[in-house]
Amino acid sequence: MKEPEAFLPLSQATYYILLSLRHVRHGYGIMKDVEEISNGEVTMGPGTLYGALSKLEKQQIIQKAAVDSDARRKYYSLTDLGKDVLQKEYLRLESLVNNASGIISELEGGESGY
Repeated sequence: MKEPEAFLPLSQATYYILLSLRHVRHGYGIMKDVEEISNGEVTMGPGTLYGALSKLEKQQIIQKAAVDSDARRKYYSLTDLGKDVLQKEYLRLESLVNNASGIISELEGGESGY
């Protein structure tokens, strides 16, 4: 099995899809949750979503989940690998922000680094 780092960096859409799958969800539920947790910054149509879900499933980052209440819809959940990938991406993004915070503060203050 591949190491979680092999899948990084994630696209913005993929990152939000994985965040959404903190709970078992079907496609429409994922689309709505992504829009909510991104504060409306990320909206995706069915083509984008289902293309990403298919790729993530082939990579074994997500899996289909059995839900008895609705046989018509496909539900998805994170695999253990998917949880690791999501956590590693979070740490990668956090590191980017932490490393840049002092520089951004300098820029906002108008200080020159020269």
